[in-house]
Order: sequence, then C-alpha cells, then structure tokens
Amino acid sequence: MHIHIRRTAALLAAAAIQIYAAVSYYAYRLPDSYYIAAGEDLSLSSALPITAQTQKPHSRAAFSQSTTDIQSVSLELFGIIPIKDAEVQAIRTPMLIPGGQPFGIKLRMDGVMIVRLGAVAAEDGSVCPAEDAGLEPGDIIQTVNGYPITSNDILKEAFSAAEGAPVEVTFTRDGSACVTQLTPVYSLTDDSYTAGIWVRDSLAGVGTMTFYSPDTGTFGGLGHPICDADTGTCIPIGEGTACPITISSITKGVSGKPGMLQGTFLGTDPLGVLLCNNRCGVFGSLKEPFSDAEAIPMGFKQEIETGKAEILCTVSGTEPQSYTVEIEEIDFSGADSTKNMILRITDKELLQQTGGIVQGMSGSPILQKGKLIGAVTHVFVDDPTRGYGIFCENMYRFGTSGS
Repeated sequence: MHIHIRRTAALLAAAAIQIYAAVSYYAYRLPDSYYIAAGEDLSLSSALPITAQTQKPHSRAAFSQSTTDIQSVSLELFGIIPIKDAEVQAIRTPMLIPGGQPFGIKLRMDGVMIVRLGAVAAEDGSVCPAEDAGLEPGDIIQTVNGYPITSNDILKEAFSAAEGAPVEVTFTRDGSACVTQLTPVYSLTDDSYTAGIWVRDSLAGVGTMTFYSPDTGTFGGLGHPICDADTGTCIPIGEGTACPITISSITKGVSGKPGMLQGTFLGTDPLGVLLCNNRCGVFGSLKEPFSDAEAIPMGFKQEIETGKAEILCTVSGTEPQSYTVEIEEIDFSGADSTKNMILRITDKELLQQTGGIVQGMSGSPILQKGKLIGAVTHVFVDDPTRGYGIFCENMYRFGTSGS
C-alpha cells in the first residue's frame, strides 16, 4: 500500500515538473502580441494544445490614425493552466505584391557620421579636439554653430570659419540628441583648422525588394537596417533613392567567407525614394509597382510552420525566380526583430549558383502556403546554406510606423 502511494506521488511529481517545464518554455517562446485577420480567432500551432481565453478589450491607434480594438487574452495550456497574458489585435489582412527584384540604394545621410578619430599635428603637439569634446565613432553631427552639416566639405568649412574659436556641435548618439563644445586646431599637415575626425556623408549598395503595397504605393526591402560598415551604426536617411540595377556577377559563398551579388546601376531615372531606414529594413515609395503580379495575403507569425517554403530572388539580370528552402526553426521570443526564423537553402540550382545565401539577397521574400511570411536577412558565415529570416509582420509594422 505504501509502495503504491509512493509510486503515485512520484508520478504526480514528475508530471508536475513536466507541466512546469512546458509552461516555462511556452512563456518564453510565445509572443506577447499577435495580429489576426478581422473576424477570426487566435489559433496557435504547437506540440501541446494552447488556447486563448479573451479578457477585457481596450483601444490603441495602430497602422493609421484610427483607433483599433485590442483584446487581452490569457494563453492557457490544455485550456486550464495559465501560461502568460498577451494582446491580440484584429486587422484587415494586408495584401502585398511579393518582390525578389534587386534594387540599388543611394542615400545621403541626415548629417555626417564620424567613422574615425585621429591626432592632429598642431603647434603645441598632437591633439584630437573631437575626442577632447567627447565625440565618438558612430556619432552623427547635425550642426556646427547652428549651421546644418550635410557633407564633409561643409563640415570642413564650418571648422575653418571658426578660426580656432570654440564652436557648438549638435549630434545624435544612439538616437539621442546631444550638444558639445569643440575647439578646432590649426593642422600643420593640412594647413587648415580641423578637429581630428573622419566622416562619411553618403553610401551606395545593393538589396532586394520584399514587398509592394498597392494600397499605399510603398515598398519594403532588406529586412535589416542599412548600417555603416565601420561603426555598425544604423544610418539616418537625409535623402535616398531606389535605383534600377542588374545583377552582373556572383561571388559564391563558402564556409567562413560570405558570397556576394554584384550589381550594375541602370541609367539615372530612379525607381522611387527611400523614406525610412530602421531595425526591420529600408522603406520608401515607388513611382510604379515593380511587378504586375497579383497581391497575396501577408502571413501572420502564428501561421508560419517549420518545413517547406520558397524564396524569390534574383541572381542574374533583373527578374526574380523561385527557389525551395526549408524553415528549420521559428523564434517567437522577439529577442531579435530581424532573426525570427532559421532557414536552409535546399534548391540545387541556387546552391550551384551561389553556394546558398549571399550578400545582396537580403530582403528576398519568403512564401509559404500562398502567403508572404517573411524575408531573408542574414547568412551563417560558417554555413552559407543556412541563415536567418524576419517575419513579414515585423517589416510591415515597423515600415508603417517608421520607428
């Protein structure tokens, strides 16, 4: 009798531990917020049954100036064991034209970015006025004595005009506005007043279109921010254009060395303008759609499944093709808004041409079951056949909000 009781207690304790482990796992893995199509209920695909019990609704502005109802729900294991609370927002499912077309990026920064500091050979010895003023690589200089700085040449002129007098420098660091006093010194080497900084005011590159919204005339691409190569800082756009290009050559990716698509700019007539560069990609407006293909529904993150999918990308010329991939893992935790999926290239033709994912393919749309679910964002350096993808939902949200 006592043995039977002990066995039953042990089994109950083991079951309790397993349930606790499952609740802890799902509490971390499941998102805190969801979008669903208007008129539908939240349905989650998971190994164990999880239900969403509706709580009190409230309101919030989203996607537009209109106020949208948001419901609070309790996610429960087996419909009885609470896991966590989450928010569910019903929206009209966005209809988007999938991309895959390459485009050229030309942008001028909103200010100039410091990429390096260095000593100046002055009469009193080597000094670095910028460092003394507290400036750092990655800072973006906006004004000098109230005058807007839009290029390296204008910055040099502002320092020269001061003739050694202190100047007020406004700049941004990690998105925060800052002010400092800087005193340029006369460089014996350059024969001019300077501050000991090297800056960048523009850049050009290649990316892939992810989607076009017929409702708004806007597009999203890349799936990750445009960052400065030296500092890793997300670049604020002052002026930017999306330009037509053709993919002219491929550097095949191998383990330890990512490959690259190389493009040639076509003519001078731009496709459109770039309006926003943020953590989930680059966004702008186009003069006309990049394709006459029909729009398809955007897939919400909870609809995505591991298994077969396809990507659209261009590895030669200007027209995209479809290639098969396998979605190996899905991360709903939100730890990184651009690394939501791990995918593996399975298409033999693409592997033969590129070795897998290469630079320039960022933004290639991922499709599954007739829906646009995400975009390719990163390659694994040690295994170019595999890489990360972002949820299309994240691109759509942050492209609309501009944050």
